[in-house]
This record gives sequence, C-alpha cells and structure tokens, in this order.
Amino acid sequence: MKDDSLKDITRAMREFVERRGWQEFQTPKNLAMALCGEAGELAAELQWLDGEASRDPLPEKRERIAAEMADVLLYLVRMADELDIDLAAAALAKCEANERKYPEKLVQGDLRLRDEYEE
Repeated sequence: MKDDSLKDITRAMREFVERRGWQEFQTPKNLAMALCGEAGELAAELQWLDGEASRDPLPEKRERIAAEMADVLLYLVRMADELDIDLAAAALAKCEANERKYPEKLVQGDLRLRDEYEE
C-alpha cells in the first residue's frame, strides 16, 4: 500500500479490522488504552538517547522508531474513525488554536506552560 492520506489509512485500517471481525473490540476506550501502550513503546526506543542521537538515530533504531510511530498513528486513526472525527481537521484546528495561545512575540525562545508567560 503506497497511499498516505489519512483517509486512505483510515479505509485500510477499517477494512483490516472488518476482515478479522474485530469491530466489537475496537472501542474508543480500548483504542485509547492501546494507543498509550504504543506511545510507551515509542518512548522506550528513545529513552536513553541524548538529544543529538534522538535526532539522528542509527538505522536499526530508526526502523524500530518508525514501526512504533506507525503503531501510534494507526491506533489514533482507528479511534478517530470509531468516533467519526476528522483527524486532519481536528489537527489543523489545534494548530490554529496554538497559534493564538502561544504568540511568537510572547514565547520566542522560551518554553514554559502557557499560564507562566506574562503578556
């Protein structure tokens, strides 16, 4: 499969689940729990790398990271499908909200929680 849009991935995952008769198990709660597990596996791949090594991991490590990232994405896409949420639209809306929440002039070069900045 060479498709890369969220719609194509959603369709492929829905078909995968349906062919296996797993729909009853793919509840938003179960998918969220699986997503957390996969995020933990992704974090474990990066856990002991320093900042530079995490930006440029060795090829074998990069493959494992890519596989864990794919697992996270697939569970997130399945959850969005089950909840009938347009994940791309939700992500773009969140980007716009973050633009308003963290104005460049206020936060440039400074990483803190939003309520820790003075306007």
